[in-house]
Amino acid sequence: MITYAPLWKTMAAKKATTYTLRIKYGISHATVQRLQNDMPVSTHTLNKLCQLLDCRLEDVATYIPDNE
Repeated sequence: MITYAPLWKTMAAKKATTYTLRIKYGISHATVQRLQNDMPVSTHTLNKLCQLLDCRLEDVATYIPDNE
């Protein structure tokens, strides 16, 4: 499972909010909701987040193995 928990920590450190993502950076409300619910997003979105927040991919998402 991919989780976006690191994104919220990165955003807090950079004083960014979901409002900032939507209004200032033009990320759609639906995409923000997908991130909040750890749902799949495109690599384009991940790339854009890294560019906008000036961070690395591991500052946005992390992989957690599913327990089977």
